[in-house]
Parts: sequence; structure tokens; C-alpha cells
Amino acid sequence: MGKNRALFHDLWKSLREKLRESLISVMPVSVLVFVLSLTPWVDISKKELAVFAGAALLLIVGISLFNLGADMSMTPMGQYVGEGLTKSRKLGILLSISFIMGLLITVAEPDLAVLAGQVSAVMNGTLLIVTVGVGVGLFLLLAVIKIVFHADLTSILLFFYLFLFCLAAILLDSGKGSFLPLSFDSGGVTTGPITVPFIMALGVGIALTVGGRNASENSFGLIALCSVGPIVAVLLLSLAARGDMQFAVPDYSMDKLLEEGPGHLFLGSMLNVGKSLVLVVVFFFILQAAILKLPVSKLIQIIVGILHTFIGLVLFLTAVEMAFMPIGFKIGSQMAAFNPVLLIGLAFILGMVVVLAEPAVHVLNNQVEEITSGEVSKTQMMMALSIGVGVSIGLSVLRVYFGFSLLYYLVPGYLISLGLSFFVPKLYTAIAFDSGGVASGPLTSSFILPLVIGACCTLQGESAVLDFAFGVVAMVAMTPLITIQALGFKSVVSVRSRDIAAMRRILAAADDQIIYFE
Repeated sequence: MGKNRALFHDLWKSLREKLRESLISVMPVSVLVFVLSLTPWVDISKKELAVFAGAALLLIVGISLFNLGADMSMTPMGQYVGEGLTKSRKLGILLSISFIMGLLITVAEPDLAVLAGQVSAVMNGTLLIVTVGVGVGLFLLLAVIKIVFHADLTSILLFFYLFLFCLAAILLDSGKGSFLPLSFDSGGVTTGPITVPFIMALGVGIALTVGGRNASENSFGLIALCSVGPIVAVLLLSLAARGDMQFAVPDYSMDKLLEEGPGHLFLGSMLNVGKSLVLVVVFFFILQAAILKLPVSKLIQIIVGILHTFIGLVLFLTAVEMAFMPIGFKIGSQMAAFNPVLLIGLAFILGMVVVLAEPAVHVLNNQVEEITSGEVSKTQMMMALSIGVGVSIGLSVLRVYFGFSLLYYLVPGYLISLGLSFFVPKLYTAIAFDSGGVASGPLTSSFILPLVIGACCTLQGESAVLDFAFGVVAMVAMTPLITIQALGFKSVVSVRSRDIAAMRRILAAADDQIIYFE
């Protein structure tokens, strides 16, 4: 009885800490929306503000429960699978299960289902989901091979990003350039809040079991490679597509919600999250029975964590669909009509604060601080991500305003990112490319993307949405690659400056000790 009471006390203490962190994360964007409602720039009704306030509370609770659940279930599950399969010393089984796991988790990802619905007019939705799932599965397999054989992540990324841009050139030459932003966006939506903690922990489990030099550094890079797979898959699928893609702008108003209540949204979120978690959990328990053989106490902890994860994600997705999507669209469309230049500045600020509320970002930051033993702190990571995402959203709105190709950003951006990888510690490169996939989470696609779509409808018209509004997720995934590696470059310069200063002091002290005889 006393043991159960102590466990409950620890659980409640952890939940209170998560609630505090979530409150700090969600408050900036919420305050910003309420401040905007007081200006002449945006007309938000009192009913809409009331719904938004309720959704913000749901978001706080949802992020708290999700983060607690990820710590208790998704992260341990991934690590146990990685350790257990690696200790079996059967590479074939490890690679086969990695492929199946990547496929199943991706097929179940709710964000991918939304993407498939958007392109169903010209692509079979099921075919798209399965194709992207196969892409993630193959690249997760490649990532595991990288860890096992200690391959260089920079070389692998350089090769595949060059391959991506060759495919993009072929797509443009074929007259299907409208598919390009959507293809790069797919790399962000497939690394969702369920898959990130699982896949990252899988990498840690494999790397620490394999050992070798720089085992901690070797554990990063799975998210980076799994973000490349969907882009390759959708680019190849786009080349085979027939006809022109016509994007129909969804109804972002709250009218239906205010009439019917949030019940249908809540049930829809439960169904989507349930499908996602069931595949992951069933697969894990099959492995548990066949290979892992974990004790009952650890299984109970995982089950309790899964329940927290489920409830947290349901609340999170309900909140963003209920209020954050409609409010984002309204802010984008109305501010673009009022003053597009002002909207660009606002987009930068929104990008900086929205990333604070992404659930998977907190999982990444905690793991980075732990793996690097505090060398890269959570605060440093969050600052680098916030600046990177803020810049990416601002540049995305600028692109909507002037109406130019996404490649004008992606080509120089990735050249800078890959160039920096030759001058910074490899750990920073691996963390940076993982961060790109993590930063582009569900709140980006549910709040920022509607905002940019709203701005595009006002500035360029609905027919241009596919060309100029899509691509914002790709931008969010790209800019952290530069900012976090810049953090690593600054660290290298600081260390060298300290070494040079220390050497000068030693030489100066040595000169003082010289005795001259006349």
C-alpha cells in the first residue's frame, strides 16, 4: 500500500511539473492571439475567443499528459526494442523489424492521413500512405545500418539531399512543379508526436548496446533520415501522377463547431490517435512475447504511460482543430488584407512561440541534454529552434507575398546546412537534422499552415495555395539545421579562442620566469 502511494505521489509530482512546462509553452501564443484581437488588424468575435481560451486549456493539459506518457511508455518502448534486438546479435531480424516498425508507425500517423486527403483528387490516398510508409521503413532500416556500422551521417545526408534535388529538377522539367512544396512538406508531417519519441529511443537503445566510440553521437540521425524517405517517395509518386492538382480550401470557420459542439472533433481525434497507438502497442507486445521478455512491473509502467499518451494526444488534436486552425486562418487572411509587411513580422514572432508548444520538441530537448551530459542544454536547444522556426515562417509569408518558387529557399538553405556539417562537431549535425523533423509537428500544420493558406488566399488567390502556401512545413524543417549547427560552430570558435588565450598566458608566464645575466 505504501509503495503504491509513493508511486502515485511521484506520478502526481511529475504531472505538476509537466503542467508548469506546458503552461509556459502555450501562454505566449495564446497571449499573442488575445492581444491581436484587441487591434484593428484582426476581427475575432467574443465567441471565438471563448472557444480559443477553452482550447488553450485543453492544449496545456494535453501536452502535459502526452509528455508524461512519452517519458513513461514511448521512450522506454523504443529503447527496450533497440537494446533487445541488438543483443540478439541477429542483424537480419533487427533490420526486418526496423522496416516493419517504420512502415506501421507511418501508416498510422494522423498527420499523413490529413495530407493524403488533400491530394486525393489526383493521387490514391491509400497508395500515397503506403508509399510514404515504405519510404520511412526503408530509411529507418538505413539509419539502423548507419548506427550498427558507425557510418558517417553527413556523407549519407549529402548523397540523399543531392538525389532529392535531382528528382526535384526532373519534376520541374516535367511540368509538375506544383507537387514540389507538398513533397517536401511530407518529410515533416510523417515525423509526428507518436513516432518521434519511439524512433529516437530506438536509436539510443541500439547505439548504446553496439557501443564503440562516440556511441551517444551515433544514436542521433534516425529522425533526419526518416524525414528524407517521405520526400523521395512523394517526389517519385508525383512523377507518376496524372492531371492537375486542384487544392480546395477547407472551411476553417467555427460555425459548424458552435452549432454541433466539439463532440465530433473529440471522437475523430480518439479514432485517429487510437489507430496510431494500437499498431505501435500491438507490435511492441508481439516483440515482448517473442524476444524482449520484460518484467511485469515495466509492462505496467508502459501501459499506464500509453493511457496518458492517448488522452494527451486526443486533447491536443481536439484543441488545435477546434480553435487553433480557424484562428490561424483568420489571422492570416485578415492581416494580409490589412498590411502584408506587418504579417511577415508577426509570422516571425508566431513561429518563435509556436515551436514552444510542439510536444515532440520537448522530448528531443530532454534527450539531447541527457545524451550530451548538459553540453547542449534544453534552453540552448529551444532558443535555436525558436529562432529557426520564426525565420522560416517569416520567410514563408514573404514567399507568399512575392510568389516565387520554394527552391529559392531550399537549395541555398540545404547547401548552407550541409556545408556547415563539415565545420562543426558531428553531434551538432546529427542533432540539427533530427530537430528539423521534430520542429515541424502537428501545431505547425494545424496553426501555421492555415495562417499561411489564409494569407495566400488573400494575396494570390485560392488557385495559388498549392504553389505558394504549401512548403511552410518544409521551411520549418530546414531552418533549425542552420541555427543549431551555428550553435555548434559558435561552440567550436569559443573553445579555440579559450585555447589560444590559455596558450598566450602560458607563454607570457614563461617569459616572466626567464633570468637574464649580464
